Amino acid sequence: MATQTAARTEVVVSRPASRVARRAGGQLLVYVVLVVLGVAVALPFLAALSTALKEPGTAYEYPPRWIPRSIALSNFTAVFAYIPFVTFLRNSLIVTTLAMTGEMLSASLVAYGFARFRFPGRNVLFVIVLATMMIPYPVTIVPSFILFRELGWLNSIKPLTVPAFLGPAFSVFLLRQFFLTISRDLDDAAKLDGASELRIFWEIILPLSKPALATVAVFSFVANWNDFLGPLIYLNEMDKFTLALGINFLRAARGESTDIVIQMAGTILYLLPCIVLLIAAQRYFVEGIVTTGMME
Repeated sequence: MATQTAARTEVVVSRPASRVARRAGGQLLVYVVLVVLGVAVALPFLAALSTALKEPGTAYEYPPRWIPRSIALSNFTAVFAYIPFVTFLRNSLIVTTLAMTGEMLSASLVAYGFARFRFPGRNVLFVIVLATMMIPYPVTIVPSFILFRELGWLNSIKPLTVPAFLGPAFSVFLLRQFFLTISRDLDDAAKLDGASELRIFWEIILPLSKPALATVAVFSFVANWNDFLGPLIYLNEMDKFTLALGINFLRAARGESTDIVIQMAGTILYLLPCIVLLIAAQRYFVEGIVTTGMME
């Protein structure tokens, strides 16, 4: 009898232990897969950073070296000597900041209307707004160019910034879905105190929507910062080029091919603003992605 009781006790104890072992093994496998995928995604950036820190003329040495023999920080200062980097940077900051601000303001207003107002045809109109995302960008290039030419906006930043003030569809969708998660009881309480719709939007909805706004800001900043085709089409003078377009001149500056280490140094400098923004807004960005689409 005692032997059977002891055997049962061993079985009961061994089962939780085996479950814990399986759970730990599963978590370890997940972590290993995530590390491998993370390294694979970061590999191009790490390769560019490694190349940017090498001495000129050593980028293609064999066997390849991930860690340079000596750190050549002079490659980064050489970028400023090869191209007007500060001018390109200033233009990119102006265009990106204006476009990002316009997109956040216009998209949030439109999204608030779709999320809070009841009017005939609201759902149909919202579907039409979403349908604009299905139109390929190459289809709209020629009509947009003709429109901006007739307006006299060529060779200016207006074609790159003004459309952002018209409520881009993706940002409208993302913000609307987030606004739907905010309780309407807050709106009703504010209306009882005499608050207008605009005040409710500005003082209640927007402060509670920081994660979604941060998400829109990151997406808008990265999209406008990396926009190459737009400046290529609408800008003609070099002193108006954005950094995405101007960095291309680093390949053959001074009438000859530039060393690859300096090109990679310019690439790292080009990426820094996006990296800094993503790190600064990471908490809000992740929260906005997770909560968007969850309705009360």
